[in-house]
Amino acid sequence: MFLHLPIAMMGMLSPVAVSDAVPSFSIVSECRFEGESPEVFDRCSKDEADARQRLEGEWAQFAPADKSTCIVESTIGGFASYVDLLTCLEMSNDVRKENNKSTGSAANEGSQTVGQERPEMNPGDGHDPNR
Repeated sequence: MFLHLPIAMMGMLSPVAVSDAVPSFSIVSECRFEGESPEVFDRCSKDEADARQRLEGEWAQFAPADKSTCIVESTIGGFASYVDLLTCLEMSNDVRKENNKSTGSAANEGSQTVGQERPEMNPGDGHDPNR
């Protein structure tokens, strides 16, 4: 009688992964923590809103693993910050690009040395302690 229940429950689950949308943070506590003055709160609120807007436009370009890691990092300590999330994602993206460049360079350098012979070295070549 209940054999089809797991299948029905799976059908009700959303197929969209959590990292497919910018998370929703309550920035009020973050901005209150930044400072007590209305000017500081207003500046913080504007910065957070600007960061959220940028995240919404650029969200798809970030790697899912970076999204997950940065969401955790940007919510440490009970405060959540779009500015911190954006900074983390941009830094992770820069590291990925740099790693891809260096991996590409290493592959190119390796392909250039193919067919080139290394000079033969024998024991005793090189440093002579008696000189």
